[in-house]
Order: sequence, then structure tokens, then C-alpha cells
Amino acid sequence: MADNLDLTAELKKHFGFDKFKGNQEAIIRNLLEGNDTFVLMPTGGGKSLCYQLPSLLMEGTAIVISPLIALMKNQVDAMRNFSEEDGVAHFINSSLSKSAIDTVKSDIVSGKTKLLYIAPESLTKEDNIEFLRSVKISFYAVDESHCISEWGHDFRPEYRNIRPIINEIGRAPLIALTATATPKVQHDIQKNLGMMDAKVFKSSFNRPNLYYEVRPKTANVDKEIIKFIKKHEGKSGIIYCLSRKEVEELAEVLVANGIKALPYHAGMDSAARSANQDAFIMETVDVIVATIAFGMGIDKPDVRYVIHYDIPKSLEGYYQETGRAGRDGGEGLCITFYTNKDLQKLEKFMQGKPLAEQEIGKQLLLETAAYAESSVCRRKVLLHYFGEEYTETNCGNCDNCLNPKKQVEAKEMLSLVLETVKAVKEKFKTEYIIDVILGKETSEIQDHLHDDLEVYGSGVDQEEKTWNAVVRQAVIAGYLEKEVENYGVLKLTEAGKKFLKHPVSFKITEDNDFEEMEEAPEKSGGASAADPVLYSMLNDLRKKIAAKHNLPPYVIFQDPSLEEMATTYPISIEELQNIPGVGAGKAKRYGKEFCELIKRHCEENDIIRPEDFRVKTKPDKSKKKLAIIQSIDRRQSLYDIAKFNDLDFSELLDQLDSIVNSGTKINIDYFLNEVMDDYHLEDIYEYFKESETDSIDEAMKELGDDFTEEEVRLVRIKFISENGN
Repeated sequence: MADNLDLTAELKKHFGFDKFKGNQEAIIRNLLEGNDTFVLMPTGGGKSLCYQLPSLLMEGTAIVISPLIALMKNQVDAMRNFSEEDGVAHFINSSLSKSAIDTVKSDIVSGKTKLLYIAPESLTKEDNIEFLRSVKISFYAVDESHCISEWGHDFRPEYRNIRPIINEIGRAPLIALTATATPKVQHDIQKNLGMMDAKVFKSSFNRPNLYYEVRPKTANVDKEIIKFIKKHEGKSGIIYCLSRKEVEELAEVLVANGIKALPYHAGMDSAARSANQDAFIMETVDVIVATIAFGMGIDKPDVRYVIHYDIPKSLEGYYQETGRAGRDGGEGLCITFYTNKDLQKLEKFMQGKPLAEQEIGKQLLLETAAYAESSVCRRKVLLHYFGEEYTETNCGNCDNCLNPKKQVEAKEMLSLVLETVKAVKEKFKTEYIIDVILGKETSEIQDHLHDDLEVYGSGVDQEEKTWNAVVRQAVIAGYLEKEVENYGVLKLTEAGKKFLKHPVSFKITEDNDFEEMEEAPEKSGGASAADPVLYSMLNDLRKKIAAKHNLPPYVIFQDPSLEEMATTYPISIEELQNIPGVGAGKAKRYGKEFCELIKRHCEENDIIRPEDFRVKTKPDKSKKKLAIIQSIDRRQSLYDIAKFNDLDFSELLDQLDSIVNSGTKINIDYFLNEVMDDYHLEDIYEYFKESETDSIDEAMKELGDDFTEEEVRLVRIKFISENGN
């Protein structure tokens, strides 16, 4: 059938396209010939067409197994647009009523339906199996097939049952498709679906139009995102967050700042989710904020940016999510905010899962961290992860290539790493190899007697992060390989063995240091202020007011508040209240002179104030603060208040800091008298009276080991409340 069929004419007739993309035609011919087919094609490469066109050309109904309700709806709508017959495509999933399912079944029986989308959970239902056994099935398509593998980024146990159910319904050719699969995941898919002999079509995973950048995640992340969106006003974008709570909160912050944004996550009811998805597709909103865990399945070609508010759990997830940008070949900006703290959060989420699953999850997280921290071309790292070699030295479209770091010779270091891998018989992971090189006295090293090796401790002249960079870049260069199935054990390749005999030049770039960068905005001294001259004037005014009231300057306004004033130029009490750490109380008490100074400075220097960049907080945050203040007025224990508001104690102290720094007076004496002795309290209070800074680190250094950080923070809250508010 496939040989004499003019597929290009059929493509034009059914979909209006003049030519196929990439491997599409070869894939379709293979399926039409009745062969099992395995398709690895990046997002935007045209996977759906590989089963949509054959379904229209073959006798019977094609069954598409897909995990995403949103994607089913999206694709069914698209297929109906291409056809005169509404019944040409249907879906069955948990969102349909019984009468809707009866309509679907009658369209299938009458031969109208060429394409039936079904969720794996619905496929296992006995009445659906029974019905499908009576239907002529043209072929089965397993979309998002990486869900089969525990090493895939969206593992779904129900995907493991697809093959037995297909056997029960009746055999037909099988096509499995995924937009992302490492060699390990590819093998898992083929083995589980019983299609080891399938013809494999693998497209390049390189998306040259996508720009990749990783930024340090600082306290100002919301502000950075707002600036970014306003710079790309009117363009469509997706922001991924880790939790549903973050999704809701960030969407509210964006809306409060005049951005058309909506949330989207699995916890919303399906009608709200559909409405929000449609609003994004119809472009009545510009931005969708979504959870990483929820695959959106939005087939929108002109998404111009994808922002990761949190680092994803795996590089596969990252690749697929960033792949939603620029599917039309146009601009696609992929910005990720990274801090090591997010990785620790993700590791915490894994606790309680089976150990093997935790170990897999940890390995996937380490790969993501390596990608974020690496200063090597991001394309090179990504494509290497998917088993593809990228030979260009500079892609010209990622942050690392546009701002390349200086390379240093690492021939000796690579030799030492390879020697160590060899000395421990190629049985250990990266961390262990580096621990041996650094001479760490761990029980595992001592148990294996590896502290007796010649290489033990011979790399102490370099930092751990440098050794990490050597290992990561040696893997990309092909001197080492990671055995993924074996949780990342390092092995020497043939090239690595050759290098040991005849070392050649090997240059590396040091990894990006995100922890250092993370601290930068917190440093005082006006470095983060956009207008250092104004910052200096505000600082002098603060000192003058502090001296008049006989208070340390930080009690009036803290450094970050001054930096913000010297960036956004508030000139009224109302605007000043929007500055983090100011609030209504302080704005009224001290604000008049600051506003007058800023206004004068703007007029004298013809400064146009960037009001757009003033980040307004969402009202919800103040609700929680109000609840905390009311609980303190009722003299509830702070431990109980933290528990009731779903905060750990340190987070509650953050909230209290924010409350008193904004000018609200609270009295926590009842709690302090209960948990602290009087001498400690007096000593800490006296320290803050004399100190030039409210830094907890400085206070801990000065006060010594007799005091806990918790005590110091509590007394600082009391001090600022009593003296500044």
C-alpha cells in the first residue's frame, strides 16, 4: 500500500502542507507497511502527524494512548478542524460522562472515527477492553512513551501494562513516540512494549533557535521575571514552578503587576484548567504559570519564552519543557533560575519513596545540577545527555557560549581522575572518586582500604568544584562514561585508556559558581542599587535621622530597602509603601524626608522613573501576616503559630522580621520570658543597641557560642519593634 501511494498529495489534501519535515515520510511509510516503529523526535518536530496521517489512510480506527487529558482535547480539536466530519477523532478519559462515551462508541462502530485518544487508565477498564476487541484497529500509537521508564521524567506505572492489554485487545502494528529519551530510556521503552525489532527513527535533538540561559535564583527572582516579561510584552510565555502553591502565588504577583497571566496545575478543576488553557491559546492572556509535574500538552507554535522558576527534576523534563518554546522555528528564550537549595527541596520530596526510586531520582537531579553549573556550551551538554554528539565549539545561542570563560590546562588533573577510576576498579560514582582524590576520611573509603592507594589525597591542591568540572567535561569529551543503569558508576572508555598511556592537552573551564552569585544581591553598600549617587544620599539621610532618634541606622530602613529606593525612585508615601521592608508604619514615620530627597534628585537630574518595575506584592501575603499579628496579640506560643500557618520556625521568624521591618509593632515578651533567660536577653539587646549592623552572622561572631541563632533573631525582632516602630 505504502509504495505506490503519493504521500505528499495526501499530506496536502488532509493537512494543507506541501512537504514533510525530517523523517516524517519514512516513518509513515514504515507504519503503513505494517511494521512496528519507534520515533525519537524533539518537541516541535511534528510527531503527531506521524500517526495522524496514517490513521486517515488505513482501514479501521487507530488507538492513541496518551497520558495528557489536555493534549487529547487539543489534538482532537485540531483533527476536527482538518476534517468535515466531527466524529473523525474522539477521546475517552475520566472527564467524559457515560452518555458522551456512548456517542464516541457509536461513531467508532459506524466507521466515522479514524483516531481514538485514550488515557492508559481508561484502557485498562474491562468494558473498554471488551468494546475495543470488537473494533477493527489499524494500529496502536503510544505517545509520550518515555512514561514507561523509571528513568524517564514522567514515569507512570500504568504505562507498564500497555503491552499485555494490547495483546488482549488484538495485535496490530505499534508506533511508540517520545520527544525525549536517553539511550537507557529508549531501551526500556522498546523492551517493555515488546518491540526490540522495531525500526528506530531518531531525529537530531538540536533546536538551534532555542537560547538557553541559567541564572542564579536570588531573593529578587520575582522582580527579574516581571522585568523580563515586560521587556517581551505581548509575547506568549510559560513559567514552570515546583509546587501548586508557587504557581498560584506567582500568577497573583504577575497579575498585581499588570501582566496578563493565569495558573495551570493538576489541583484545579478541569473546567478552570481548560478555560485557562484556551485563554492562553487564544492569546487573551500572555503567560501561563504551571507546575513542572503537569505536562501541559499545549500545541502552540509561537511560545516565545519558557522560564523555569525552579530547576526541573531531570534533564529530560527540562528538555521537553523548554522545547515548548519557538516550535515555529522563531525566537525561543529558555531561562532557568537555579539554586542548590531547590535541589535539596526536590531530594526531600523523594524521601519515603522506595530506595531504588530515590537513587534514580538522585542521579537525575545530579545530571540537572551538572547542566546548570557547567560553563560548557549548554547545547553540547544537553545533546550529549541524549546520546548525540555536538561538534561545534561555540553554538552562539546560550549564555556560556556568549560569555565564554577562560580555559585552563587540566591534562594532569584528568590523568589523576582516570588513574583513580582505574585504581578503584571502575566500581564507583563521581562523588566517591573525588573524595578519594581529596583524601577524605569517609568510612566507605576506609572499608574499601582505598586510603592506602597512591592516588589517595593527591588532589588536595584543588577545590572540589574544580574536580567536579574535570569529571563532567571528561565525560563530555568521551574519556569517561557514566553507567546510567548502575546509578552513575564511572568507567574508562577506549579514549580514556589511550589518554592514560599518551596524555594530550585537555582544557577545561571552571564551573559557574551559583552560590557565590546568589549572595551578591544581599551585600550592602549600594552595589545593587541602580543609582549609587542617590543611594549614598539616602544613606546619609538615614544616618542623620538615626542620630536624631539615638538609634542604629538599620532600625530606620535596612540596606535592601535603600537599594530598592535608589532603583525605583518612589516619590510619595503610597509608592514608598511598595518598597520591600518599608510598609505603612515606617513610610508614615520616616518616609516624608526620603520622598522629598528622591523627588529633588529626580528633578535635578532629569530622571525618568521606571514605575513599571516596581514589584507590587500580592494581597495574600499580608493576610498571613495579619493572622500572625492577631495570634501574637492573643499571646499564642510562636511554635503553635508556626505550626498553624504551615511554616517551620525559621520561616515564621522571616515573617516576623518582615512585619517589624515594615514598621508594625508587635510584643513577643510573653514568649521570650518563657524560652530565654534574662541575662541572654539583655546581652543580645545591648549588642543591637551598640551595633552598626543588624546582621545575624555578625551578631553570632560577636556574641559567641553561648547564644543560639534563634535567640539572636528573636531579640532582634523585639529590639526593632520597640525602637523603630
